[in-house]
Amino acid sequence: MKIIDLTHSISPKMPVYPGTEAPLIVTACSIDDSGFLEKKITIYSHTGTHIDAPAHIIKNSKTLDMFPISYFYGKAFLLNPAKRRTQTIDIKELKPHQDAIGQVEFLLIDTGWSQYWNSERYFSDYPVLSPEAADWLCQFKLKGVGFDTISADKPDSRNYPVHKALLQKDIIIIENLAGLEKLPCKHFLFSCFPMNFEDADGSPVRAAAFITPNFFAFKNIC
Repeated sequence: MKIIDLTHSISPKMPVYPGTEAPLIVTACSIDDSGFLEKKITIYSHTGTHIDAPAHIIKNSKTLDMFPISYFYGKAFLLNPAKRRTQTIDIKELKPHQDAIGQVEFLLIDTGWSQYWNSERYFSDYPVLSPEAADWLCQFKLKGVGFDTISADKPDSRNYPVHKALLQKDIIIIENLAGLEKLPCKHFLFSCFPMNFEDADGSPVRAAAFITPNFFAFKNIC
């Protein structure tokens, strides 16, 4: 089995959503002074590669700690949308893959946008699902949909239609995925375990793909 990390590193200089403070990581205790090394970390719940819970957008809805840990693990399918003239991923780009989507619990969308991580371009003009495409995905028994972009919605969005469409169906959203272009297969096992704290509207995760071809009954796995 091969495990591929799909997570951006967390550091004080990393990109963060506009208006969010960058992580603060300081040495609280040193070996010279205290006999041991310990860091003090101050971080927003939606920093780096992270999960959005329904409670992030929808009032009085589920927080991450309300889901069983098994909800953050399962079969996944990787979608590589075709090149387009617009930055919108529409239903017509999803429908050819509906059989594959119907067999998995996670859909990961490789837009190629992670190549702009650590640059200003990362924050604008990134591809997003159309609201209609997001609604269309809600017919499947998905646990989550993942993106290699800063947000599931456009940067100027105030209504967050894609977030709302998915989260109201308890389909969690994974944002800022990394390394999707390195995956050798379209079908694999995927995990995105969040930190276990109360009332979590979101959490950084260590997302990973587990490449175990013989595990699946899919055709043309790799």
